Amino acid sequence: MAEQEKSIDTIVKQAEEIQPPGARIREELTRRGMQQKEFAIRMNVTEKHVSKLINGEVLLTANVAMRLATVLGIPAAEWSAMEAAYRESLLAYQAHREMEEDIALAQCFPYGEMAKLGWVPKAKNVKEKVLGLRSFFEVVELPLLERFELTGFAGRKLSLHNEEDLILMAWMQAARKKAREITGGAIAVREITGILPKLRAWTYEKPQAFLPQLQKLLASKGILLVFLPRIKGLDLHCATFAFGNRVVIAMTATKMKDGEFWYRLLHEIGHVFLGHVGLEEGTTPQDETDATLWARNTLLPRKEFDAYKDAGKFTEKTITEFSKEQGVAAGILVGRLQHDGLISGGSHNRFKREYNLTNCG
Repeated sequence: MAEQEKSIDTIVKQAEEIQPPGARIREELTRRGMQQKEFAIRMNVTEKHVSKLINGEVLLTANVAMRLATVLGIPAAEWSAMEAAYRESLLAYQAHREMEEDIALAQCFPYGEMAKLGWVPKAKNVKEKVLGLRSFFEVVELPLLERFELTGFAGRKLSLHNEEDLILMAWMQAARKKAREITGGAIAVREITGILPKLRAWTYEKPQAFLPQLQKLLASKGILLVFLPRIKGLDLHCATFAFGNRVVIAMTATKMKDGEFWYRLLHEIGHVFLGHVGLEEGTTPQDETDATLWARNTLLPRKEFDAYKDAGKFTEKTITEFSKEQGVAAGILVGRLQHDGLISGGSHNRFKREYNLTNCG
């Protein structure tokens, strides 16, 4: 930290010593005993422009360089060279200051973990990490990541001061890059209800059979479903966020029960259907509740499920019959009954199937 502060102090001192070409103009005017007003008239520019030129607040263009050569007798090429050197020094100073700011942020990202996943190149030092992260996030400086337009998702506004948020930003950026590989149309919210019967039918199949079709169908409605490997430090299974005129649903590629997968997926689709994606302040607790209810009622319609629940007979026979009537796999119903406390967590688990999605990432 002390070395960084010393580096900043050195750069600030150097910046104070950088003189714009205007300093040379001031010297020439003083030597000639010429006032800025008279000089402006001779240059055929406004006095205000002369003032800004002397203070380095405007560019010294080729046209101005030619005028200076005529009025002050110093070659235009010399003025242009002074201007180029001045602007280059300012850019170098600004780049160094931005690098110092980015270094602090770069050390908070799980860069090593990201490199193992192939998201960023291996780095020998922190400056290489900064460059790797800038390239990965596609920004000229890392503080820009706090802009909601770059990192917003259906959940909450992300902060650069929260370590888990930084990991989530990285995870979501990897999802964006993966989503670019998927072709599909613009978001079509009104058409979502039309594909729900197909989704329920796929609950009977193995992921290897339905996932490619599921991704293609969702993409046709503007929903890009991508799977990412688990990244250390992030306790999140799904994230939904706007992606131009489409929406990305990112899921962690891991092992889970069939009920978990479908409820999580439908919960995220619920956010899309209910218009929760793209809200700058994130979703509210009520939004989360509404998305959960939408998912539950989509898989098992409320009226029918309430009637089945009130009957109070949760045997293998009734589970098989009711799930078949509703067009969903029995494991979905068992998971719902266990979640609602209607049966114990160990009851009827033979109906629940495990999805191994680890190879999807």
